[in-house]
Amino acid sequence: MKYSQDGTQYHIGLKAGDVGKYVILPGDPKRCEKIAAYFDDAKLVADKREYTTYTGYLNGEKVSVTSTGIGGPSASIALEELTNVGAETFIRVGTCGGIDVDVKGGDIVIATGAIRMEGTSREYAPLEFPAVANFEIVNALNEAAKNLNCNSHTGIVQCKDSFYGQHNPELMPVNYELQNKWEAWKKLGCLASEMESAALFVAGSYRKVKVGSVFLAVANQEREKLNLDNPVVHDTDMAIKVGIEAIKILMRNNK
Repeated sequence: MKYSQDGTQYHIGLKAGDVGKYVILPGDPKRCEKIAAYFDDAKLVADKREYTTYTGYLNGEKVSVTSTGIGGPSASIALEELTNVGAETFIRVGTCGGIDVDVKGGDIVIATGAIRMEGTSREYAPLEFPAVANFEIVNALNEAAKNLNCNSHTGIVQCKDSFYGQHNPELMPVNYELQNKWEAWKKLGCLASEMESAALFVAGSYRKVKVGSVFLAVANQEREKLNLDNPVVHDTDMAIKVGIEAIKILMRNNK
């Protein structure tokens, strides 16, 4: 469906030529300027709803950062419309809460796939279809984390639609389902919980674009329950650096 004569996308306010092939996707619009500071000659090109976009250059190649807001619905809109205007490779750089007790606040989590405990991906694919990250991006993120000498974990994350369903499940009318499934995720070695990757991975599969995710673990509620050391960290700079380094690696590999 066309909403403008020049191809400007309805939600993100961008048209062809406004963004590069590589796009970083944070949730928070305020994080975009922080990420764009790593670009050369970065310029604000759109600011509409929850979608803020800067475009600049890394190693001479055009790149962009677009915020997605919170959750799968708005994230999938961003990916769809960015794909419409020429983006091809996406790295979500966000935050998560640890599930596996080995994941501490301040650690980096790289997703290989996501549990589809959300609604958006169900409007793209049957539940039997897996939400998996692009293999090349996972490898690039792992290499980047190693290069930056950060404490990182690679594996499955869980995606949900309700933040408070995770943090106060006992108060919810469906507490029996939330708590039982949480215990299952723990037994299955799920690393962390977040809100966007399942939708992005499945929508990316449908649109034939490459998608990966890297997160800062803010804290770990399971470590808190066990009275283990549970640092709370909000500085996303290392996750951003891993994402930037991964894009440089992908550029090098694709030449």
